[in-house]
This record gives sequence, C-alpha cells and structure tokens, in this order.
Amino acid sequence: MPAGRFWEGRDLEDLSHEEWEALCDGCGRCCLHKLQDADTDEIYFTDVACRLLDLHSCRCSDYAHRTRQVPDCITLRPEEVAHTPWLPATCAYRLLARGEPLPDWHPLISGDAQRVHAAGVSVRGRVISEEAMGDDWEEHIVDWPG
Repeated sequence: MPAGRFWEGRDLEDLSHEEWEALCDGCGRCCLHKLQDADTDEIYFTDVACRLLDLHSCRCSDYAHRTRQVPDCITLRPEEVAHTPWLPATCAYRLLARGEPLPDWHPLISGDAQRVHAAGVSVRGRVISEEAMGDDWEEHIVDWPG
C-alpha cells in the first residue's frame, strides 16, 4: 500500500500502478451489469454482478486474470475517467478527476476497508451474480448505484 495521502495534488495520470489500484474503494459498483438505451444512450445500472465478483467482499475473485475470463471487462485508465459516464458518483477515480476529496469512509481515509460496506456504499447484500440471472434484464434495473 502506498504511504501517506499520495493522491493529493497529483493528476491521476501521474500515479504509479500500485497507487492507482489503491484508489479503488472496493464498492463493487463498477462490476454491475449496465444497460444502455439504444435511442437515448442513457445508462441503467442493474443489481446483477459480474460472475467474478465476490458478493461479500465486493472484490473481483480473479482480478489478475479477469479480462481473460470476462473479455468485455473494462480496464479503467486515468485518461478515460472523465469520459466514463457509468462510474458511480462516489468513485474515487471520478472524484479525484473532478478535484473533489475522497469521502470519510474511503479506506485510504478511514484506514478500514470495511467502512465502504458499513457506509452502505458497496453492493454487499444488494446484488445477485449473473450466474443466477434469468432472462429479463429490465426487472433488475435499480437506481441506487448512481
């Protein structure tokens, strides 16, 4: 884990790989399936998680190999953050790209990786795995991740 408040006063592009990865709060929201309206381009979150998401820890169960197992898994890069509309409002990458501070519950601020769950920010207890998903995606649209 990088030391101190390494992100302060720095551009996302200037962070090391280790620093970049440390910014993830472990909410699991980016691992939810999203639907996009073909006419309006509006994006809708669902309560259906990628099959690799551990529904308790809200972390990828095979992060190092995720793109081999899930070819359409996104590898977020600093230059893409500002143009990724589905990132949740609480996402550290999004907040820092906008010049906003990390919230008190963020593990880098609180020192406690469980605070994201206690704060109700994570997907813990609110999602199902895509492996348990039926055919009607519209039934799984939710408004809470925004």
